[in-house]
Amino acid sequence: FLMPSVNAEDAMKRSDIKMFSWNDESGPSKALVEALIFTGSSNAKHIAIDEAMRSHFALILIEALPKPTYEFTNSTIGALRMRKDADEFVNLKENALIDDRAMQAGFAAIKEGVTELEIGEAINTHFISEGAKPQFCIVGSGPNGAFPHHHTGTRKVKYGDVVLIDIGGRKGTFPSDMTRMSVLGEAPEGYLEIHAIVERAVQAALAAAKPGVLAKEVDAAARGVISEAGYGDYFVHRTGHGLGIDIHEPPYITATSEVVLDEGMVFSIEPGIYLQGKFGVRLEEIVILRSDGAEILSELSRDTNFIS
Repeated sequence: FLMPSVNAEDAMKRSDIKMFSWNDESGPSKALVEALIFTGSSNAKHIAIDEAMRSHFALILIEALPKPTYEFTNSTIGALRMRKDADEFVNLKENALIDDRAMQAGFAAIKEGVTELEIGEAINTHFISEGAKPQFCIVGSGPNGAFPHHHTGTRKVKYGDVVLIDIGGRKGTFPSDMTRMSVLGEAPEGYLEIHAIVERAVQAALAAAKPGVLAKEVDAAARGVISEAGYGDYFVHRTGHGLGIDIHEPPYITATSEVVLDEGMVFSIEPGIYLQGKFGVRLEEIVILRSDGAEILSELSRDTNFIS
């Protein structure tokens, strides 16, 4: 096991795995070569590299071997991580239900004059109260909701605002992820139509998601609904992503993905329509694929939360 010397002493107390440590002065190259020799891998011809590995370390690894070919771990470990077993599902479901309640805490915080950050604080406080660590929180009010990855800020909610909330926490191994919509007062012109279109897109994707189906077919089902309604240009991102140890990981539900969906895979379905200067609507569910189709982990309605 290769690690910085600052962590090695503690790690050796916790495990009998052989450790090869390095410091900033020596750099990791020498320790890496020693580890490769120890494991019998110094003449490896083919290696798998994690997509998240720092490029500096990846280059050191490649240079330490005799001209290896390489691939990314999505095709090896990634294929295993895409499928969740029964015990892993229990943790995912627990987190989804915590997410439901954190979302309701966010809804309860919405009122005229409150900032996006204050709504986010209510959400994160709820996560912590249930023993979960907040992972991310997007609160996009009014025109800010038209930016899919808006950075929650100081804008104050106004009467008639649409509020998009996309949140996730983590208790145990796996995180949660969900997006819901709220409106303070009367919905602005066109909102109800857009929400209905996005809801139909979610339903179409859910119906298409079955073992043996290509990921791109699920994307096409959602995208087709939105395109037929005349808003195809306003659906500016993929339909979904896998959820596991990382919040975004394979399988990716994109227009070009040839991944064959299989039982046990967990991923999001999150179509959206974003109207610049007005509002955005995204509805997101995390599902696990069963033999007969997609099972939604959340138990919170996708209906708009109206606040009078």
